[in-house]
Amino acid sequence: MEVITTHVNADFDCLGSMVAAKKLYPDALVAFSGAQEKGVRDFFQKHGPLPIEFTRLKDIDFSAITRVIVVDCQSSARLARFGELIKEGGVELHVYDHHPKSSADLRATGGIVRSCGSTTTILTALLRERGIEVTPEEATLMMLGVHEDTGNLTFASTTPEDYQAAAWLLERGANLNEVADSIGRELTVEQVSLLNDLLSSLKTTTLKGVDVSIAHASVDRYVGDIAGLAHMIRDMENLQAIFIVVDMAERVFVIARSRVPEVRVGEILRELGGGGHDTAASATIRGLTLIQVLQQLDAVLRKRVDPRRVAKEIMSHPVKTLKPDSTIEQARERLVRYNVSAMPVLEAGHVLGIISRKTVEKAIYHNLGKVPVSDYMHSEFFAATPETPISELQSYMVGGDARLVPVLSAGSLVGVVTRTDLLRYSLGGEALYDLAREASQVKSREIEGLMKRQLSSRAIKVLHDLGHCADQLDLPIYAVGGFVRDLLLGNENMDIDVTVDGDGIFFAESFATEFGCRAKCHHKFGTAVIVFPDGFKIDVASTRLEYYVSPGALPTVEHSSLKMDLYRRDFTVNTLALRLNAQHFGQLIDYFGAYRDLQARVIRVLHNLSFVEDPTRVFRAIRFEQRLNFRIAKHTEDLIKNAVKMDFLEKLGGRRLLSELVQILREKEPLKGIWRMASLGLFRFIHPRVELTPAMQEMLEEVRNIVSWYDLLYLERPYERWAVYFLALCEPLTSDEFSATCTRLAVSGHLQQRLVEMRKQGEVLLGSMERRLAQQGKLENSEIYFFLRGLPVEVLLYQMAKSHDAELKRAVSLYFTKLQGMHSRIGGGDLKQLGVLPGPRYRELLDAVLCARLDGRVPDREAELALVKDLIRQPDLVRQP
Repeated sequence: MEVITTHVNADFDCLGSMVAAKKLYPDALVAFSGAQEKGVRDFFQKHGPLPIEFTRLKDIDFSAITRVIVVDCQSSARLARFGELIKEGGVELHVYDHHPKSSADLRATGGIVRSCGSTTTILTALLRERGIEVTPEEATLMMLGVHEDTGNLTFASTTPEDYQAAAWLLERGANLNEVADSIGRELTVEQVSLLNDLLSSLKTTTLKGVDVSIAHASVDRYVGDIAGLAHMIRDMENLQAIFIVVDMAERVFVIARSRVPEVRVGEILRELGGGGHDTAASATIRGLTLIQVLQQLDAVLRKRVDPRRVAKEIMSHPVKTLKPDSTIEQARERLVRYNVSAMPVLEAGHVLGIISRKTVEKAIYHNLGKVPVSDYMHSEFFAATPETPISELQSYMVGGDARLVPVLSAGSLVGVVTRTDLLRYSLGGEALYDLAREASQVKSREIEGLMKRQLSSRAIKVLHDLGHCADQLDLPIYAVGGFVRDLLLGNENMDIDVTVDGDGIFFAESFATEFGCRAKCHHKFGTAVIVFPDGFKIDVASTRLEYYVSPGALPTVEHSSLKMDLYRRDFTVNTLALRLNAQHFGQLIDYFGAYRDLQARVIRVLHNLSFVEDPTRVFRAIRFEQRLNFRIAKHTEDLIKNAVKMDFLEKLGGRRLLSELVQILREKEPLKGIWRMASLGLFRFIHPRVELTPAMQEMLEEVRNIVSWYDLLYLERPYERWAVYFLALCEPLTSDEFSATCTRLAVSGHLQQRLVEMRKQGEVLLGSMERRLAQQGKLENSEIYFFLRGLPVEVLLYQMAKSHDAELKRAVSLYFTKLQGMHSRIGGGDLKQLGVLPGPRYRELLDAVLCARLDGRVPDREAELALVKDLIRQPDLVRQP
């Protein structure tokens, strides 16, 4: 049995969506999960019989339900008894909703979730696509849904698709008079204008893991019922907590609504002179400007939105320590290596004191580098437990000017809390969204929803299996890097990397044994690759940190904490981690503001020496900027320019430089990366004579056109696209310069030989073709074939792009599309039967026959045999290609 339902307190969009869903699922029962909004109830009372029959909950046998179709909702908590049924499992679930960023916990197997003005719009589009007609009564009910959730097609969230749905429904007889009489939200012109201003200014900020939204506006005259607008915005945008601040009639009005216990709006607005309860409150403020009220509200929110957190939630671990007999010089080297400002001094498992970088630097200034740290460490310090409230840590570290607090459990050091940890916590930069926490933690559920929409069921199962195996081994495990980044961006990426806070190789071997896979282990680096029977691979690593002995050198690797593992990565957007252990599945960990940078669409390094330590990150910054359509942050771009100016890229080995260059040239749109490289002055690291002149730019654009044309031919002759762009970039170089550049960049011997020799040969042959064309005006097909036979695709495409001769381009095009696959219909066996002795004569005769076929002089096999017989009798007739 199938049932169509929607959320409690159903509105007109729910009603319209249920009517449309019934057309798509004609055998399904239609039932409300609970009460309806007043406007819908009034509509039912005054309206006659409806074109759809609703089934009462008490008349439904829930044990017989096999599929539930949910419209305008993705939260089980809003579905009452149907939500409980869905969570129990055993039923198929289809979901249709127009809030992609909703707090979803429904694991749908079908349906559509995408952004538009109403859910009815989505279902109307399906009816149109499938040619399913509706009656005028049904069209009217559906039109109610479109008009209610789009504010009569005036809200900023309205899309062209909503207008198309309304037009289609109107064509099918929807009664607009009925719609106008029934929609409860009849906004005045002033309210519509104010609503649009509020929606334009709406901004959502994450504070301590909770999303808080603020909208503001100023109007010249008093506008009534702004509380209704707050409800409208909250429902339209599906927000956790909304504050609207409106300056009008010489007062500033603040209206607040909250769905989450962490944001108790009554307490918050009491500090602004207002009041209310936890979920709804208001304040009227005189004598302050709109800006002043917004500033006060921001300060109160940062103080009041504060779920109770303890030391274990923000501490760093494992901890790098010093021995008491370590010298001051050794302490400085270790503090610099791990980029920390203080370290505990440990002996026999007990913390004796703390040494700070400030103390170490002063001691070295006074020539005390050989003295043990125990002589100058801070031996009086505050030690926290894992359950120490963060407020206590803040008081101690700020008031006592402490840089580090050790966290002890049963006397053993289990972590440290640093000033950086506290700063990220205070600013809301550390976003730990945990499904096991309160329902207000929206983003974790968003991520599970993203998984369901973007990943195959097999991929999701693999992620759960990884977590299950790690749980058995008592190991924390995380998906990290580009996979998590692209999941949040909605980009396809099945290159799954996981990090284990422990022995990654042991985990990989255990997983492979349990799930019938192979584990390829690299003990030197503590990494492994899990290979599934079908070839699918997952990269596994242990949490580790890297430090660089000198600029451009390869990193030294050590085991470390998850935070330090993520800190070693190139850019903030690649520092996200996703917990896979069963109890915390869906927990997004963001230590470095990656989620913020994803929303701002910026590429940002984690520290100022990033390009000094690894100059290849310059190229990766460009690649990610262009691939993701982001922008490099200004400070990060300044650091790139400084690295270029200081010639740090000269310290790179040619192989590493080539590897990064090739990856840029392999991008879907490599020209954007090439232009960016030129703007940052990177061409000189390929060769000083490579410059982006107007002629070079024109040729590169022609390369793009030629390569795109070739790809659309879908020929079976593979090629390296990057090599075509590389040849074009190196066009100003002489043969010797090009060969030297290939050698310096460590182009593989075979490919280097092909590129160098074929570049020369291509220039010679195409030069000959151009001269022949100038003399004859055209080329025979056989001439084209034998000129171009044997040249690599890369060289042909490069020369095709380089040439300005339209007839030569046509000749190369003809070769690719028709001539290169042609062969003579006869072979060596035929020649043998005709008495020709094996030897060079075979190739000579067969090439002559092929010439004839290419030029259309032998239409079939018999004609080819006749021609070869003539050639055998009269050798002088052989036409040399």
